[in-house]
Amino acid sequence: MCFGFLGIQFGFALQTADVSRIFQTLGASLEQIPVLWVAAPLTGLVVQPIIGHCSDRTWTRLGRRRPYFLAGALLATLALLWMPNAGTLWMAAVLLWLMDATFNVAMEPFRAFVADQLPVRQRPLGYLLQSFFIGIGAVVASMLPWILAHLGVSNVAVGGGIPDTVKYAFYAGGVALLGAVLWTVLRTREYPPEQLRAFDPAADGGALPDLRGIWRNGSAWLLAGALLALLIAHFGLRQEMYLLAGGLVVYGLLLVGYEAALKLRPVLSEKRGLLGHVLGDLHVMPAAMRQLAWVQLFSWFALFAMWIYTTASVAQVQYGATDAHSALYNEAANWVGVLFAVYNGCAALAAAVIPRMVRRWGLRASHLANLWLGGAGLLSFLFIRDPHWLLLPMVGVGFAWASILALPYAMLSDNLPAAKMGVYMGIFNFFIVIPQLVAASVLGELLKRCFHGQPVWALAVGGASLFVAGLCTLRVRLADGQAA
Repeated sequence: MCFGFLGIQFGFALQTADVSRIFQTLGASLEQIPVLWVAAPLTGLVVQPIIGHCSDRTWTRLGRRRPYFLAGALLATLALLWMPNAGTLWMAAVLLWLMDATFNVAMEPFRAFVADQLPVRQRPLGYLLQSFFIGIGAVVASMLPWILAHLGVSNVAVGGGIPDTVKYAFYAGGVALLGAVLWTVLRTREYPPEQLRAFDPAADGGALPDLRGIWRNGSAWLLAGALLALLIAHFGLRQEMYLLAGGLVVYGLLLVGYEAALKLRPVLSEKRGLLGHVLGDLHVMPAAMRQLAWVQLFSWFALFAMWIYTTASVAQVQYGATDAHSALYNEAANWVGVLFAVYNGCAALAAAVIPRMVRRWGLRASHLANLWLGGAGLLSFLFIRDPHWLLLPMVGVGFAWASILALPYAMLSDNLPAAKMGVYMGIFNFFIVIPQLVAASVLGELLKRCFHGQPVWALAVGGASLFVAGLCTLRVRLADGQAA
């Protein structure tokens, strides 16, 4: 059931470890990298709730979730094979968008798939097994360029191109992704909708929420976006910060516009399209999801900071290299792949330890402890100068990563109706995407104005963010029967 995640994470690990390197190789400056990454979270923001909503309402010979696994894997394989052959910076940015879109098509239903198939008491273990396979896939993918370089494959960007080590790693990623997902598609079965309804008395999802009056919320978000845009213009902040303002404005317009549509066509109150269902479910999301949203916001802000800036930070601080075409820089980039492999390997091992933590301390205290281990690991980049000693903080980051991938979903899934498991898992992704948009929008400005352009401070900010996320975990109210 969880094996397909090995392949999906193989692709994601190549993306997080090597896309910033590809951008810099193709001529991107350090300040441009965050905005080039914006396509990835924006894609998830749109794709995941749509796929979740559609998969909730799908039933085919392959089931309800597995058709999306298969379609996403086929398209993601093509994107992985194409990415290392990007000849220009704009093409690489477009291919990042395509990769992330197809990864999300394959990945989103996997979260709902585990909740569909497992009883409540087994869900934490199911999500931790996903973390295990995620860790295994990411270890191999992150280390591939380093391994290939030691096998004699060229690791230097000749003529401004992408090194062969990166190209062959992406080719292998395409094969691994498709093969692992095919295994899950062919070797699993799914419960039909009538059986799910029998398992869960609330499986019909309940009555449609009343959306009248949502224009007030919409007006508030619209006003907030407009004020933020004025502040950005007044203080001359970086243009990518307009993404935040634009996101607030778009959300406000959607709410106001749907209220107007309800007045013009009252039938929408009873029979809604995709947009109405998603807005309604977002409007009445369970209290546990609202509380977990803050945990996710601070957790994923930290992760995105790490993914964007670790290569530049290690190259600059531990290796003393800033030229993306130099042999020393590419050696540092390969070592970052090893560091990412280590934290993913530790995440796979942590998946065996965390269940014992949960049994002894409960879900919230376990998640807090793991997040603080990760925060301490990122903060330690400020003080370590020998690149080999960076392996130690990656242990803490690995525990945080395994916990982020499992425990919030375990806390959430027991609070959701079975019939809306997919769409709510997609909506929950908002709180993964929004912090990435915030990071892409503000980190560059923050480094420029406060930290003299030194990327290591982005990792320090990420570490502090994980400490805040841990504190937010204490506010989460758990479902009856969950270990606090």
